[in-house]
Amino acid sequence: MSIRVLFPCTGNSTRSQMAEHILRHLAGERFDAFSAGTTPRRIHPMTIRALNEIGIDADHAQSKGLESFDGQHFDYIITVCDRVRDNCPTFPGDSKRYHWGFTDPAAFEGSEEAVHNTFCRVRDEITRRTRVWIAVVDKPSGR
Repeated sequence: MSIRVLFPCTGNSTRSQMAEHILRHLAGERFDAFSAGTTPRRIHPMTIRALNEIGIDADHAQSKGLESFDGQHFDYIITVCDRVRDNCPTFPGDSKRYHWGFTDPAAFEGSEEAVHNTFCRVRDEITRRTRVWIAVVDKPSGR
């Protein structure tokens, strides 16, 4: 049985999309990864680019609202932005909740290269955090 994980964020355009795709890429079928936003926006093109650069195809990713998951059970809910941490709705069951606060790369202003570097830095931070989390959660005694 797969471990169900939801990554809520504000816009579901950058950090939560990265977390969803990175978890799916690193853990495969052991986890069912989802993401959603409180106010979904179009996925930032730099999100797709940053993921593609590490071999993750996110070309068909779609932004979703949290309401699209009403009534569903998740084993873990991991917020990735500070604004959603305290305002995330509840879901059925005893979901374990964590907060992984990451800088919003979409809010960064600068040259295209500087923006790209910021997206890549956040992507790499999410990847490192996800690898460690998988190692802890995916142990036989951790299920």
